[in-house]
Amino acid sequence: MKSTLSRLPAAQMAPRLAQSAFELFAERGFARVNLDQVAARAGVTKGSLYWHYRSKHELLLAACNRYYAQWQAAVHAAIAPLSDPLERLRAALAFSVHACVMDHQNRMFTTGVFMLMQEDAPVRAGWAQFYVVVREFYVGLVAAAQAAGRLPPGDARRRVDLMLEAMEGLKLRAGFEPQVAQPAERQALVESLLGIFLPQTVQPQPRGRSRAPTAARTRRRPAPPPRPAMRRKPFQPTPQRSSP
Repeated sequence: MKSTLSRLPAAQMAPRLAQSAFELFAERGFARVNLDQVAARAGVTKGSLYWHYRSKHELLLAACNRYYAQWQAAVHAAIAPLSDPLERLRAALAFSVHACVMDHQNRMFTTGVFMLMQEDAPVRAGWAQFYVVVREFYVGLVAAAQAAGRLPPGDARRRVDLMLEAMEGLKLRAGFEPQVAQPAERQALVESLLGIFLPQTVQPQPRGRSRAPTAARTRRRPAPPPRPAMRRKPFQPTPQRSSP
């Protein structure tokens, strides 16, 4: 098997190594993976691996780029059959919820990348570039739905940023509340994210304040009828008894 795979063209070998690294990083974390394990997963010798990647860090960047490219290709394929702008946005959100939150392998990999990029400038630059691409993709979908009258007007970019922030929060939450990533929750998550772009019919009330008074609460009771005036008897002095 190794000899056969080692004879693969470079155009096929490099992506295979990147995919193997992606799988192992998702399963074990970046720190617990070495190049021998990546070579074994790909079915090649370590020498063949070094022909394409000089270090584990290069493999990490390649795995990131492969994930980013696959995500973009898959989301475009998910919305391609649809023409209605709002349905295209809904389909993109459904794909993102599945790929980013419910797919355990993707979630573990991207969560690990998110942690690494705090101290690794090249990883951070790659994620930032990917984020810009994803944001512009969603801004285009929202703007198209607004232009077609399927969404109300508003700041599309700001709302897309809020939606993407909520998506990242869902990924982290799934780490300690795994029920969030269950298939039964998918539709509810999609509709919640879509609600960021829809008009709000009920405004949440600030904590510590009572709800706005309703007509039932503000209706005054009719005033009681006036009491009849009490008649006062005229003062009559007590008659003095005459002495005998």
